[in-house]
Amino acid sequence: MDVGVFQTASMRDADTAAVAAHAEQLGFESFWAPDHTVVPVEYSVPYPGGTPDQPEPDYLWQLADPLVVLAQIAGATSTIKLGTGVLLVPERNAILTAKQIATLDECSGGRFILGIGAGWNPEESTVLGGDFEHRWSHVKENIAVMRALWTEHAPEFHGTYNDFPPIRCYPKPKQDPHPPVLLAAINNPRALKRVAEWGDGWIPIVESAEEFKAGVEQIERYCNELDRDPQNLDFTAFGLGDQWKARADVEQIEAAGANRVVLWLAGTATNELKKELDGLAQELF
Repeated sequence: MDVGVFQTASMRDADTAAVAAHAEQLGFESFWAPDHTVVPVEYSVPYPGGTPDQPEPDYLWQLADPLVVLAQIAGATSTIKLGTGVLLVPERNAILTAKQIATLDECSGGRFILGIGAGWNPEESTVLGGDFEHRWSHVKENIAVMRALWTEHAPEFHGTYNDFPPIRCYPKPKQDPHPPVLLAAINNPRALKRVAEWGDGWIPIVESAEEFKAGVEQIERYCNELDRDPQNLDFTAFGLGDQWKARADVEQIEAAGANRVVLWLAGTATNELKKELDGLAQELF
């Protein structure tokens, strides 16, 4: 069972590369960075993790760019995998993002994992050029563009959101054929079917191991219908707060079908985060 960690602390408060290097030394398998390029001052949909007393956490609008952060970490580490948790694909230019990811995968020696989502904030999506109403269609097309750029010498594309003649885009990713694409799909039939149809894995936030197991089993059924081997998929459980931080909880989520669990680091300063990692390693390894 692989165990990764996820940090939301501001780069001004914590040395992210030092924290990631410490995680690598302790045996953590992966380090994940979140994505919100901008957060509008006013928006219409409540933050999914908010409460009436705290509608949004401060870190939400203080996040550094995840691909740049992970590139910094790549230079400070040698084995730990580097993931986005998650990249908001419809809010980014597909061609530029494909090149950035391929470059990151190459310079890290093939350690990148692309966790993707569609976003929850309509105003944020609009500011950044996303089609919020059809955001998963936008995600699917952008990923198709990226995969073409990663695997073909001179692809062309003519779609709803992307339209270009034959172009050459290098470098190609270190991983063959490209970094795995994990979908942060919620646990409903339509979302889970996307994972089976065109994803390389599933990276949900769930309330229980039972919910995770039900999702894995549904994806496996869809894979069987599509004549696709579900054993080739990555099933990552993404934790919130103190979720999955006890050994018994990790064993439970593994039994539910997860091959990786990602733990949310609560600390805000470098030494605080390192001590938190020490405690997690002592509990889990």
